[in-house]
Amino acid sequence: DLDPLKAEPGVDVIFVQPGSPLPADAGLVVIPGSKSTIADLSAFRANGWDRDIAEHRRRGGHVVGLCGGYQMLGRIIRDPDGIEGGVRGAEGLGLLDIETVMEPEKVVRNVEARSVAYGTPLEGYEIHIGRTTGPDTARPPVMIDGVADGATSADGKVFGTYLHGLFGADAFRARFLETLGVAGGG
Repeated sequence: DLDPLKAEPGVDVIFVQPGSPLPADAGLVVIPGSKSTIADLSAFRANGWDRDIAEHRRRGGHVVGLCGGYQMLGRIIRDPDGIEGGVRGAEGLGLLDIETVMEPEKVVRNVEARSVAYGTPLEGYEIHIGRTTGPDTARPPVMIDGVADGATSADGKVFGTYLHGLFGADAFRARFLETLGVAGGG
């Protein structure tokens, strides 16, 4: 998901290792997908990244959550059937007014999508379990096969989507990076 960003001139992609803080000078934090959202959210907190990301937001920083990262951005994640294990739920990071309920049916499909903000075409895939709802879904960042997907914060600086491959679309990536003050387009 992040390789297209790594190839952009003027963009440094840093994969933060456990035990290291999120960079204080980051303009964007991307929380990628996860195979075990609740367990990975617990590890996120154990590393102190929940505090780092809260400080990042206080500084006006942007956050993007992809798939499981999108689920983590919400208020709560529920797993009533124990699909991911013994923990039946967890408080999310609270950056989006959404909640996710894990469901047994796994969504796996290639999709065509469109950026709502820029109107640019996107291509990618979905591979996730769970259904996400809440007030911030009224501001979807993308349309997948004509259906709204994801959620955006009221200030527009935090969004999440189930779409993998979001940054692979050159026109979207260039426009998005421009909003961060980077002249994208590679």
